[in-house]
Amino acid sequence: MAISKEITRLEHSSVKLTVTVGKDDVRTQYDELLSGYSKNLQIPGFRKGKAPREVLERKIGSAIKEEALGRIIEKSITDIFEDESFPKGDKPLPYSTPQVGEEPVFSLDSDLNFSVTYDVLPAVKVETWKGLTVEAPDAGVTDEDIGRELETIRDRNAIVQDKDDGAAALKDDVVTVDYQELSETGEPVDATKREDFVFTLGSGYNLYKFDDEVTGMKKGETKDIVKTYPEDFTDKDLAGKTIKLRITLTALKKKILPALDDDLAQDVDEKFKTLDDLKANITERLTKNLDKRLRDITLNNLLEKIMESVPVEIPESMVRIELDSRWRNLARRFNTTPEDLLKIMGASGKTPEEITAEWRPDVLKALHSRLIVESLMEELGLEATDDDVEKEFENLAVETVSPVEDIKKYYEQDNMRAYLKEDIKERKLFDVMLAENTIKKGKKEKYLDLVSNNG
Repeated sequence: MAISKEITRLEHSSVKLTVTVGKDDVRTQYDELLSGYSKNLQIPGFRKGKAPREVLERKIGSAIKEEALGRIIEKSITDIFEDESFPKGDKPLPYSTPQVGEEPVFSLDSDLNFSVTYDVLPAVKVETWKGLTVEAPDAGVTDEDIGRELETIRDRNAIVQDKDDGAAALKDDVVTVDYQELSETGEPVDATKREDFVFTLGSGYNLYKFDDEVTGMKKGETKDIVKTYPEDFTDKDLAGKTIKLRITLTALKKKILPALDDDLAQDVDEKFKTLDDLKANITERLTKNLDKRLRDITLNNLLEKIMESVPVEIPESMVRIELDSRWRNLARRFNTTPEDLLKIMGASGKTPEEITAEWRPDVLKALHSRLIVESLMEELGLEATDDDVEKEFENLAVETVSPVEDIKKYYEQDNMRAYLKEDIKERKLFDVMLAENTIKKGKKEKYLDLVSNNG
């Protein structure tokens, strides 16, 4: 089919593809369609396949022209997009369906002109990505961090023992409570009733944060309390409210922590012979976590700096597909379906539109950053070789303490090997970026603050 075409750039990484199909091809397509109907259609007064062309055109000519128009448009744009000489940057994104513009005029006596619009991959040209200077937090693993980890291990290995009757609840005791809210007149609110709730006193792991009020209570004691929550309280349902509560302490136990010695280290894992072995392992693990977090922060700062000089118009279809992807991922994390997640989120008082509107700035930033990364990987010609992949399999086998054959088997399913190769390419780029730019130490920060704020 003889086709001429022209691309016009539009806003937000959209294009308008204008196509002209020669009148001879238009007639050929129409005649082929008419011939097909002529052989198979039975018109009253004529035997099947024997109706004259003129009769056929008079009765169903309009419908045939409409069908021919659709076929010509579909075949034309398919041929164009499948043509290897058609620029990659002018092809539609996989999730952007070309939309026909103004209704084309179909005539057997003239060329057919029509246009479609669709989104394309945004053109990204990264001019400046080397020689930049960014800051990364100044942080390290301290004795305080190691001590905190050791205390967590001690707590995990503690023995829990009933306290004597009449003993008062103290910080770090394990308490069991029944509680429920009271109305303004002091009547129990059944919908808020909770029984046999267990938590460690002082941990704050309870909805109403009543650790201080439970401290000092004795087993079997019931207490009515009034708590006022600040406007910025973490639970929005309680923020700014004054709540009356009735609490009953039904069980009281104390923790007996193990001594911090070689025996504890050996209880944690037989590979540790001494407490120093355990400490060394903790230090190595925390240092690894911190290094990864600092690398992520540094790369994020670098990409943000690069983004300042590389404006990109993100097409709406790309934003929509990313928002949909995040919605599905969130549903998986809640172990539910996207549809049921809508109902769950609806209970919070927010509409899906309000939620996605909150996500949108982060989505735009993530897409902007991703486009820059992909542009740089292509510009630098970075690849992940089969040797790279094999080496990665060996590293993963060591990290997960798994046979390398199991690792390979995992990555042979669901196109996982392709994802792994992309990840390797990306890490190669990040190594280059870190080597080509200056990283200055920023303000001092604590390990716990950095790894806790891993957003």
